[in-house]
Parts: sequence; C-alpha cells; structure tokens
Amino acid sequence: MQLLATGTALVIAGCAEPTRALIGRRPKTPATTLPPADSSPVVVDPQGGPPLELDVIPPPRPGVPHVVSSGPAGTQQVALTVDDGYCKGCIAQYVAFAESSGTHLTLNPNGVFGELWTPPVVSSVRSMLANKQVQMGNHTWDHANLLPLSSGAIAKEITRNEEWIQTTFGVTGRPYFRPPYGYYNKLVEQVAGDLGYTQILMWNGTFGDATPETPTQILALAEQWLKPGTIMLGHLNHPTILGLFDQIEAIIAERNLEPVTLDEMFGTSRLTG
Repeated sequence: MQLLATGTALVIAGCAEPTRALIGRRPKTPATTLPPADSSPVVVDPQGGPPLELDVIPPPRPGVPHVVSSGPAGTQQVALTVDDGYCKGCIAQYVAFAESSGTHLTLNPNGVFGELWTPPVVSSVRSMLANKQVQMGNHTWDHANLLPLSSGAIAKEITRNEEWIQTTFGVTGRPYFRPPYGYYNKLVEQVAGDLGYTQILMWNGTFGDATPETPTQILALAEQWLKPGTIMLGHLNHPTILGLFDQIEAIIAERNLEPVTLDEMFGTSRLTG
C-alpha cells in the first residue's frame, strides 16, 4: 500500500493545470496505468561522433510500445525531463541554465505554446540539440487527457506536436512519448506505437512543480528523488525552481550523479527516432 501511494503521488505530481483554457483540465478521478520498474531500449546507437544534422528527420519506426519509468540498474545517471511550457520566462531561463551549465536534459513541450519559444531561445535549443546535450520528446499538442479520446483524436494530438517539434527544432521526438498527466491505456499505447512512439515515458522522481510550490518543497523533493537511475519530472510552468538550479546542481554533484538525455540513458538516437 505504501508503494502504491508513492506511485500514485508521483503520477498526480506530473499533472499540470495552467490557467490558459487551451489545455484540458485534470479529470476528477485519476485513471492511469502505473509504470513497471523498467523496460529495455529498442534502438541501440552510441552517442558521440559528429554533431547531429538538424532538419534531417528519420521516418517513423512503428512497433510494440514499452513503458520506461527508470534508468537501468547500476547506473549513476539521472535523466532530467522537463514538460509543458506555458511560462515564457521559465522556458528562457531553463534553456539559459542548460546552455551555461552544460547540463544534459530532455524537453517535452506542448506545441500549443509555441509562441512562447522565442527565436533566440529556439536558436539556443537547436544548438544544444545538434551537440546532443538536449533532446526532445512528445507530450501532445495541447496536453489533453487522452483517455476519453478516439484513436484518431489521440493520433492528431501526437502528430500535430511532432510536426511542430520537427519544424521548430529540426528533430523528431520519437521514440519517446509522455502522455499528459501520466494517463494512458491500451488504446493510447497502440496509437503511440503505430506512430513510432515505442517508448511510453513515465518517471520515478519529481520536483512537484507542475503546480506552484515553495522553494522548501521543491528542494525536499529534489533531496528525496535525485538518485541513481531516476527519471526526474520537471516543468516549464512556474518560476520558483528557476532560483534553485545551484542547489539542485549541488545535490547532483554531491551524489556523483550524471545528468543525461534519454538517448544517453537508454542508447536511443535522434538519427533513427
């Protein structure tokens, strides 16, 4: 029961509820499949080598989807994954932090907020994408709850966001798909897999910043969840965390953790999607 309560709390912590009406509201009764401990990668491609050539998009690779919720056993890596993006200043400062610190992370933005990704910010992200420091995943176009939707509507949410990611950043989000609120079922898995999103991306740690939190709350969660193999959930939604980057970096350094992209953690590649 304690483990179940912890997993449920993590899923709920992944729900973002902005004031903008463009994003679907959180269902009153959570309905989701909790992730298993881990799954194996489907594409092996060592990182390194020359910079990634942007705007050369590999075709989809449909397949059976797997749930990814933690890193492989024995790793010292931690994957910082950052979702949504309805705070313009949060986007800019998160990107500036990654650029100045060299921290590797994965962005899972919603394209409905594309206007908040200014040309200078996009340029910085594209540079870090080319250098394989930053990676993109798909989090749907407007953060809709997918559970009540038809297969066609689910596909539209995913493909519209994929098109925006490709056009704006010159890469694919495949094979990583993070369902909004962490809600998915067999239909969501099937549609995602058919579109080449064969990794259903969950998490096993969170900053809790989908909603406004105090610095004390965020740092307590950082202390609790930043461990070897953690896929850490963060958001581009509220400014509190922006003043805590130094403390979070210190926790990571003290624990000898290595921040990596999902490609680096699981051996996947933007070259194959």
